[in-house]
Amino acid sequence: MKFFSFKTIMLCMFLPAILYVLTVQYAERCLKSRYTQVIGNTYIGDTQPLLNGSAALKDTISRNIDRYLGNNVLIPLGADIKVTVITKYGTVLYPPFFEEKTVPSLSSDPIKTAAENYELMNEGLVVNVDLKLGHNTLLSNAILVFYILLSLSVLYIYYKAGVRKSRQAENEKNQEIERLKEMEQFYSEKLSHLGQDREKLSEESLKIKNALEKEKVKASKTEEQMLEEIIRLEERLKDNLVLQREKTEELEELKEKIKQFEKEGRKEGKSKARDADARRFKVLYKNLSVHDRAVNGLMGLSDDLRIKAEEVIHQLNENPELVTIKRKVFGKKSKQTILEVIFAYKGRLYFTKTKENKIEVLAVGSKNSQTKDLEFLDNLPSR
Repeated sequence: MKFFSFKTIMLCMFLPAILYVLTVQYAERCLKSRYTQVIGNTYIGDTQPLLNGSAALKDTISRNIDRYLGNNVLIPLGADIKVTVITKYGTVLYPPFFEEKTVPSLSSDPIKTAAENYELMNEGLVVNVDLKLGHNTLLSNAILVFYILLSLSVLYIYYKAGVRKSRQAENEKNQEIERLKEMEQFYSEKLSHLGQDREKLSEESLKIKNALEKEKVKASKTEEQMLEEIIRLEERLKDNLVLQREKTEELEELKEKIKQFEKEGRKEGKSKARDADARRFKVLYKNLSVHDRAVNGLMGLSDDLRIKAEEVIHQLNENPELVTIKRKVFGKKSKQTILEVIFAYKGRLYFTKTKENKIEVLAVGSKNSQTKDLEFLDNLPSR
């Protein structure tokens, strides 16, 4: 029973009955809805005889419903169908009841019959269908047998799968037993070989011990010589470390001197380049002046930005009206108006007009130096 679940067996036993009940209930609901729709479309039939009085409404309804039920194939199989047709005021039109003999079933006057038919139809007709699938009938038994056979099929498939798993487990167990027997034989032989190897190793160990004793005697003789050599080497190592430390300090001093010389050389080069640019601006641009801050800013720009900046300075010198102004910048200490120009998207140029109506370029930089440039302009004194 290792591969047979008790839950599965119980489920196969009780599930057919549960499915049978649910199927019968579902079939009753579906058939009731279907027959209600079909009977509702056919129980009156042609209304012309009803309106001209040649047929009574009750007789027509009874005839149409009886004919439909007589042709229904489910009734012989066990379906119990009960149909009622009433008006909204409670007049029962179907099924027909036995009436007193003094009351005729059909008026001889067609006009009166037509009036009665019209009055009944005018009240509004309601069709009710009650359908039951009885137990122990041909249809219900067929449903139950179907689910029982289905459950037995599932149980049989489950049983075959369990038998197959059981056989597979048995084969795997037998294979594992054979494998373990082979391993037992293999390790037994290996254990025998290990015993022989242990004896050989014992003999070799004894030989090694004897040789080690001889080497110890030899080593004791040379130990003092080795210690003296070690002491001599340690002293030489100390001398070398001291010498290395002195050379390292000298090298660091030389590096510092080289760095200092390089800084001084760069400062002198920048100072010369700045002075050359300042002189060049004075010669080229007669109509404006360039602040030292602007000259330093130009030197810090890339070649492309520097060319674009000089184009703006050239326009300011020749025709300032062609220069596009982005905004006005007001300094904190200075009340003069400072104008900002953007060039090459990243470049920034700031200029103002002096009292003599001459343009002075105050600062040139990029978007990265804008904060420092604005701080310089804020602290710029009044002129």
